[in-house]
Amino acid sequence: MQNAITNPIGEFFRQINITTLRLPSIRITDVIDILLVAALVYILIRWIKETRAWTLFRGLIIIVLVSSLSYYLHFYTLTWIIEKTLSVGIIAFIIIFQPELRKALEHIGTGAVNGVSGILQTPTGNGKISVESAKEIYNACIKLAKEKTGALIVVEQHVPIGDMARGTGVVINGDVSSQLLQNIFVNKTPLHDGAVIIRNNKIAAASCILPVTEKEIGQELGTRHRAAVGGSENSDAYFIIVSEETGKISIAKEGKLKKGVSNQELENTLYKMADVNKTSSININKIWRGKGKNE
Repeated sequence: MQNAITNPIGEFFRQINITTLRLPSIRITDVIDILLVAALVYILIRWIKETRAWTLFRGLIIIVLVSSLSYYLHFYTLTWIIEKTLSVGIIAFIIIFQPELRKALEHIGTGAVNGVSGILQTPTGNGKISVESAKEIYNACIKLAKEKTGALIVVEQHVPIGDMARGTGVVINGDVSSQLLQNIFVNKTPLHDGAVIIRNNKIAAASCILPVTEKEIGQELGTRHRAAVGGSENSDAYFIIVSEETGKISIAKEGKLKKGVSNQELENTLYKMADVNKTSSININKIWRGKGKNE
């Protein structure tokens, strides 16, 4: 049995004439061509991943997979609907990715990104902050609210907001601390106006300008609240606002503003973003054995 298996392999190698094998000639232009294509693909993937286009791109991938599956499984109605939708796919792609395409062309025209723009475009992590950072942010918000010092703190999640704040802000790249956050938002200081962006468990930048929302959220709310809602409409980050007039704390998420949250709600939200939240994940093995997840 072993000879029967190895004989075809041996026969294959015996038929190979080593003397006739030749490596293809490679010119220096071929190497440059390959390097340029590799660099282009890398830049394209990085651009997609570092902007809101990554979320939209994943949606397009799902549509393509569903379309392929429906074709091979002969789901005629579903295939017809997807084909009619994709017939205008190029136009839809341009419309959906219009802000990202415009910024990409601007980036190409202005050359390499430097300064704060470069830092604001660095890839984000897994959207988690440490428990210590959560405590520091909580303490800072409580003290700022007590003193009625206006503040806007952005805790990035999976989708970077660098394309919204491009060209604004001052690079900090410091550890998250209550004292630093309070000093940033002290009235009349150079960095107090604008948002602080927390990325990868670091204070990445301060005094960042965000786009304000166009929908009505209340005449009594100021620019900070409108910027928080506007930013949350285009990212999955958490936006924590401290009102300068009332000292109340609000949280914006996914285009929705929760006004006047309690200290406990703020603490729960921050711990939800922290790594400590992993301990409350569902244990599949326990469910399979019929046990509770908190057992």
